[in-house]
Amino acid sequence: MTIIAAIILFGVLIFIHELGHFLFAKKAGVTIHEFSIGMGPKLFSVERGGTKYSVRLLPLGGYVSMEGEDEESKDPNSFGRKTILQRASILLAGPFFNIILAILLLVPVYMSLGSPSNENVLGKIIENTPAYEVGLKANDKVIEINGQKITTWEDIVANIHKSGGNEIDLKISRDNQTKDIKIKPQKNEQGNYVIGIAPTYEKSIITSVKYAFVSTVDMCKQMFMFVGQLITGTVPGGAGNAVAGPIGVIGIVSNAAKVGIVNLLHIAAVISLNLGILNLLPIPALDGGRLLFLGIEAIRGGKKLDPNKEATINLIGFALLMALMIFVTFKDITRLF
Repeated sequence: MTIIAAIILFGVLIFIHELGHFLFAKKAGVTIHEFSIGMGPKLFSVERGGTKYSVRLLPLGGYVSMEGEDEESKDPNSFGRKTILQRASILLAGPFFNIILAILLLVPVYMSLGSPSNENVLGKIIENTPAYEVGLKANDKVIEINGQKITTWEDIVANIHKSGGNEIDLKISRDNQTKDIKIKPQKNEQGNYVIGIAPTYEKSIITSVKYAFVSTVDMCKQMFMFVGQLITGTVPGGAGNAVAGPIGVIGIVSNAAKVGIVNLLHIAAVISLNLGILNLLPIPALDGGRLLFLGIEAIRGGKKLDPNKEATINLIGFALLMALMIFVTFKDITRLF
């Protein structure tokens, strides 16, 4: 049952992506032949305003069939006849909806788990770290670091990191008494200097919404960094071990579902964000590739590229993506045995 749930979840994330394309295409007045929920054999359909809305057997997302999206069309309301700005908004809408969905999914996650507070109060003290060794405790309030006044958690992190690994002087408040403590930060795997402390956590809708935005931005940065590592071949452990295909993703989601709904929502948010970011990459056949072509068209003063050449480039890009998908799927299968 968890595997079926994972497939449905993955389908929902793809459907949200296509829904973004659909709504912005409708807003731009593009002729839409069909908007499908699911793939495969059609179960039923209804036509409204010249658009066929259908539900299909396989819960694997959906698709939008727009006039003139992949071929020349004389229809004045075809995709290709719309302005560059309108076409760009339609293409951006899919990834944008995935990113917004990621934020919405993370809000209940942080409502349940709590989100990091920016107060200058220590939460958890991690064992076998400098903070643990010198006797720092949860609820200690950091007042000063090297004589500089501290008022927020960001102040604590910034001052510890800029120490460069040199010993620092902490002044803390504990049980209405002040204590002076010397501590030597250590470098973590990300290259930041830390002492082994975590912030306190609070549960509120305002902080949850704020942290959902902040963590989404952070994950976007990490994903773009990962893409850069893939291109340069510097992914720790190798690209083959760092990338998961459909089977791998279904396995991850299935495991998350077994742990609980909060973990499942967090994984769903990460996957949705991955879909959004992946589709923004300037790769032919993806939304980002089409946006690249629009950018070239804009530079050429509105002169479109040869449709046949563009179709050929997209076909090659699609073939390469399928080859990559087969490769990572093979890696997924070998991990299972």
